[in-house]
Amino acid sequence: MTSKRIKYQRREDSKSAEHCCVPFCSASSKFNSVLSFHTFPMNKEARRKWINNIRRESLNITPHTRVCSRHFISDYLIEPSTPKGRRLLRKGAVPTLFQWNCYSVADPGSTEVTLCPIKEKDTQVDEAPVPMDTQHLEHDYCTVPEPVAVNNALDKTEELRKELARLKRQLEELSVNSRFCLGRFAASDDDIKFYTRFVTYSHLMAFWKLIEPASHNMIRASRATATTVKSEPGTTDSALSQSLQPIDEFFLFMVHLSVGLTHRDLAHRFNIQQFTVSQIITTWANFLYTILGSVRIWMSEEAVEAHLPNEFQDYPDTQVVIDCTELRCQTQSSLLPQSDDFFSDESHCTFKGFIGMAPHGAVTFVSSLYASSVSDKDLFRQSGIVSLLKPGMAIMVDKGFLVDDCVPCKVYRHAYLSKRDEMSAGEMRETQSVARLLLHIERLIRRVKKHKLFDTIIPLSVSGSINQLYTVACLLINYQNGPLVKVEAND
Repeated sequence: MTSKRIKYQRREDSKSAEHCCVPFCSASSKFNSVLSFHTFPMNKEARRKWINNIRRESLNITPHTRVCSRHFISDYLIEPSTPKGRRLLRKGAVPTLFQWNCYSVADPGSTEVTLCPIKEKDTQVDEAPVPMDTQHLEHDYCTVPEPVAVNNALDKTEELRKELARLKRQLEELSVNSRFCLGRFAASDDDIKFYTRFVTYSHLMAFWKLIEPASHNMIRASRATATTVKSEPGTTDSALSQSLQPIDEFFLFMVHLSVGLTHRDLAHRFNIQQFTVSQIITTWANFLYTILGSVRIWMSEEAVEAHLPNEFQDYPDTQVVIDCTELRCQTQSSLLPQSDDFFSDESHCTFKGFIGMAPHGAVTFVSSLYASSVSDKDLFRQSGIVSLLKPGMAIMVDKGFLVDDCVPCKVYRHAYLSKRDEMSAGEMRETQSVARLLLHIERLIRRVKKHKLFDTIIPLSVSGSINQLYTVACLLINYQNGPLVKVEAND
């Protein structure tokens, strides 16, 4: 069958806006008056053939549903006898020309339509058309959505958007609550104090803002090779890829310091490897030791006097109150099998250090740790605090610090008999007064020991960082709590 041209009439007076319902066809009488548009036949069998041929079995047919003339062969079309007449269809006409059986149309503004060669079988009714995705192809250009329906659809879309946002927030909350991290406890100041010793979450975040900028330049402790780690029992590739955010690394360090959890326990809680826990603790101990140690904590005489509490009015020149504390650390020998007659106190070594406190409770001096065999006087002399003292100052110490000949200033201390049978009434009153004020430094040391890592034998795994951990714990007291002297006695 050769190609042939069919000339259609153009009806300039057409005011209708009819559309073709055939898939892939966008013909409209509003933009192309050359075509004619035909309604579906009333005969059920003929209508079934039309629906079957245009492949729209679920089509909702209305009086406005039309098929344009380009889908009928010329033999089915009856041209009008007058210029203003209507083009009609012959009885039994069925649409057979579609994009899926190869036909083409000239420029829509033209008065001619070119039909491609069509095989004879293509002009017959297709009793079993190839299935098509009618969900995407069906359209009814004559149907205009009602404004109410459009508004309802917009409202529904907005509701779905809000519901999606709510579900995302809920998913994020569930994700945080399923992990052991700082965000999980942010809403509970009691939990924050238990795990970090900071009195509130706000205190903790204020401290984090101080150190966070410097954490970007943190030098990390060296880690074990991947081969060594993979040889550990229970190690998996997914666990090796786990990592923590910097703030959660800081939280892990504080949990270890404050609660004294073992590396194995922390590894399970944070879902990371034990070697990673060890690396994080060592890294943050060194980092905080450097950052906090760079801050000058020794106070001027004027600053101490400005904050002098009422309890120290009888000793207004007191610059610092000093006392010692001891820490026990595990040794290599404690890992060896022990017999029944082996003394338990030989399985660990003891370190000694002292803390200096301003009268109002701020930590103003922290010594390094020394072997417990060193005397209080030698510890005092080697710590370097003597260079900070001036003649107009005074220090308050326990009776073990016989340092009068080492310092250029006055010393307040318990009176002692020294070969005398009894003390005078004045010495007794001063001894009781000094003893009462020394309770404040003892309370300060208890605050340090509330970091449970120091309340028991310190494990060998962190013994290499014991001096840094002790110093950091002492310096953190200035950030974790409120004033020492002016709060209730059971703090």
